[in-house]
Amino acid sequence: MGTGASMLWWPEDFCRTLAEAGRFVIRYDHRDTGLSTTYPPGDPGYTGDDLVDDAVAVLDAYELDAAHLVGVSAGGAMAQLAAIDHPERVLSLVLISTSPAVATGRGLPPPTDHFTRFFAGAPVVDWSAPESVIDHRVQYALMLAGSEQPLEEAQVRELVRGDVERARDFAAARNHDHLPEGGRDRGPLSAIEAPTLVVHGTADPMFPIEHGKALADIVPNAHLLPVEGAGHGVGPIDPETLADAILEHTAPITGRK
Repeated sequence: MGTGASMLWWPEDFCRTLAEAGRFVIRYDHRDTGLSTTYPPGDPGYTGDDLVDDAVAVLDAYELDAAHLVGVSAGGAMAQLAAIDHPERVLSLVLISTSPAVATGRGLPPPTDHFTRFFAGAPVVDWSAPESVIDHRVQYALMLAGSEQPLEEAQVRELVRGDVERARDFAAARNHDHLPEGGRDRGPLSAIEAPTLVVHGTADPMFPIEHGKALADIVPNAHLLPVEGAGHGVGPIDPETLADAILEHTAPITGRK
């Protein structure tokens, strides 16, 4: 999942749909989210490269040789890097609402004015107060979804409250905002061997659709599924459409889960 988001942002019903269709679904908390290991806010004891390697460590824990990786936003970037660093562990990629994780030499548009205005006008968050954090995260999620296919605020608030209450330290999720990359020397996106599906909303305020188009153009054996009117994340995307796309993408590769 994306920056600062626990596994709860993968809807349980959506995961169950994939499981009932024969996929072995694993969702997990990144460090500093949910029930995972936490570090003091402002002092993470890990790098972005460690988060990439964590995905492979999860496969090791389940004794799986390889898996289909599905990532959203920052999670999509981690999935790209995992496919470069550990190609033998990645059967395929599904990259949702994300951007190239390594330099491409292409000029890509910045976040929209709608996105930047949100942060310019957002109230100061008291990270020691759960209600302040919940209000901020709710408004942030609603902004990312956009106005063409908006989310229901009550449902978002319920999800965010559950996420905050479940976390070992909800303030530690801020560590993701300024995480050092780790400095690992990597090849280009063209080195990715895994079949890749890029799912991107046409109304994404964080990564405009050109980011998804660039991924689909640069990554070999990749294709783009544009979602008309969808904003950023899985919430604005019709779950049946997304599940069908993932099931179709992963179906040709059989014999391993």
